Amino acid sequence: MDFRLNDEQRMLQDTVARLMREQYTFENRQKFLDSEEGFSRDMWAQYAELGLLGIGLPEQYGGYGSAIELMVVAEQLGRGLILEPYLATVVLGGALIELAGSEAQKEDLLGRLIGGELLLAFAHGEPQSRYSLSEVQTRAEKDGDGWTLSGDKAVVLHGDRADLLIVSARVGGDVRDRDGIGLFLIDPKAEGVRIRGYQTIDGLRAAEISLAGVKVAADAVLGEPGQAYPAIEKAVARGIVALCAEAVGAMEVTNEFTLDYLKTRKQFGVPIGKFQVLQHRMVDMQLELEQARSMAILAAGRLNADDEERERTISAAKHYIGKAGRFIAEQAIQMHGGIGMTWEYAMTHYAKRLVMLDHQLGDTEYHLERFSRLMQGAEEETAA
Repeated sequence: MDFRLNDEQRMLQDTVARLMREQYTFENRQKFLDSEEGFSRDMWAQYAELGLLGIGLPEQYGGYGSAIELMVVAEQLGRGLILEPYLATVVLGGALIELAGSEAQKEDLLGRLIGGELLLAFAHGEPQSRYSLSEVQTRAEKDGDGWTLSGDKAVVLHGDRADLLIVSARVGGDVRDRDGIGLFLIDPKAEGVRIRGYQTIDGLRAAEISLAGVKVAADAVLGEPGQAYPAIEKAVARGIVALCAEAVGAMEVTNEFTLDYLKTRKQFGVPIGKFQVLQHRMVDMQLELEQARSMAILAAGRLNADDEERERTISAAKHYIGKAGRFIAEQAIQMHGGIGMTWEYAMTHYAKRLVMLDHQLGDTEYHLERFSRLMQGAEEETAA
């Protein structure tokens, strides 16, 4: 695999890097964080103007690029530590509409999304499901030409700020079956929808959502009811590629902060970076970063491979990058000492984001176990 970016990809990288450097300073981020929305609508409009909301989506609807372009953009957004709902709206929401939506739905929803006019949230996880994609208890019952939904969704990223919810619900089968899951478009203001929003530990928004007899029209179903699992799995894979790249960007900045601190903080009259033990720890952090970068590139390159290869690679990358991110966050805080725990210091926020990125869409333990199962299945198939 060629790990080098082409000229267009480098230009995209430079554009997003400059935007983050000039307009997403730590001070500006704090202002966005303290605002009523919890993020910046002006920045979202700029993402739309630059075409960043169409990354990885079909060209006929205004999108462009592939998983590599998504990785390039997500890495720079990770360096900016953005608060906007990019993962929820563009990556997960956009992918589900692309993979499961009708032509009319794609034309309408993707056009509005790419233009910056529509915020989406994927309401899939439930209080009991943890990271399992197939464990869905929310029910969808046929009601004339439409459907009626009831159930609870947990930790819905940006669910309290979305203009439209994409809700998974079971139309048949057992609670853990892959078959029998449908996707439904729901207005968050619809009767029977109750949303409790909150801020996550790393500054993003999330929500607990309760559905009590919510009516859904026939034209608000994404794809064939009961056959949504493959689209969900592939959309989540795309989300993991973005999270891995975002983590690499956050690791880069964390390492830069730590190296700068080692050069300037003095003890016994010399910079603490002169102490060999800290030099070795800094080298270990840099090695973890470079290996994580390689895994992020590999995951992006395998996103369009066959299902088994894609899922094995995705789980391997998420496991390794989650582990590397935690290591870098912990080492950075230890080497900074007390300042590494203060709210006013930017590095602290990067460390928190790295820890939280590990928990999104499956943590290190979950993906290590999943990778082992997938590899065992591949070996058994080969032996047979």
